[in-house]
Amino acid sequence: MSYNKPADFVQTMIDVGEAKTKTGTRDLILRGTMAGVILSLAVVVAITAITQTGSGLVGALVFPVGFCILSLMGYDLVTGVFGLAPLAKFDNRPGITWGRVFRCWGLVGLGNLIGSLIVAYMVAVSLTMNFSIDPNAVAQKFIAVSTARTVGFENLGADGWITCFVRAIFCNLMVCLGVIGGMTSRSVAGKVVAMWLPIFIFFVLVFEHTVVNMFLFPLGMILGADFGIATWLNFNLIPTILGNIVGGLLFTCIPLYLTHAKTSASLDAK
Repeated sequence: MSYNKPADFVQTMIDVGEAKTKTGTRDLILRGTMAGVILSLAVVVAITAITQTGSGLVGALVFPVGFCILSLMGYDLVTGVFGLAPLAKFDNRPGITWGRVFRCWGLVGLGNLIGSLIVAYMVAVSLTMNFSIDPNAVAQKFIAVSTARTVGFENLGADGWITCFVRAIFCNLMVCLGVIGGMTSRSVAGKVVAMWLPIFIFFVLVFEHTVVNMFLFPLGMILGADFGIATWLNFNLIPTILGNIVGGLLFTCIPLYLTHAKTSASLDAK
């Protein structure tokens, strides 16, 4: 498995960030939508595995399959562009403005939301035989998980909000390492391994991911979970988005950029 050195893959990070900020509206939304579709299905695989085995570890082992597929297909998660798109601005690439960076974030995020909501409704139909039977064991697991990570945070007030925010920081530290992992190898096998490892960590530790949550909580509400959109937004999605920005940008991409693209001067022989 051939390996790209950090100085090389950090340049790729900047190039990718530039390319994404310059991508047309239709393609950003389409790529974001398909990423939301695939990642949402990966959540279903993981929750099904957890329900069948009773082990969160098994769910975490299978969940990265969706991330690997969407990455290899060139689709986009907003969590990835949170970290990559600003690098092109920091590097003073021609034509890159903060307006274009935020446009990229917004359009990819919109696509992710569209894809996630489509799959949430279709999965609800599948799990309830078009709402003709009571939610099965997998559906009940979705209801329980979504309730615990909204109402559970809400019941703690500010402490719950901060907890969600911190978990989101940790999440996108790992997720952006997964995105970058795909740039560290020239082989498909090498890319998959490098992407799999950090995504496994984020899922097994139950960190908060913007796109996963765009699917998980609407599905819980469709299936009958006892919380509303306001609770989801205020005590999960908003702190998750903010934490993902901090984690992906400040904890992952900027340190790599500074130490491998803007390396400080070496000490001389004396």
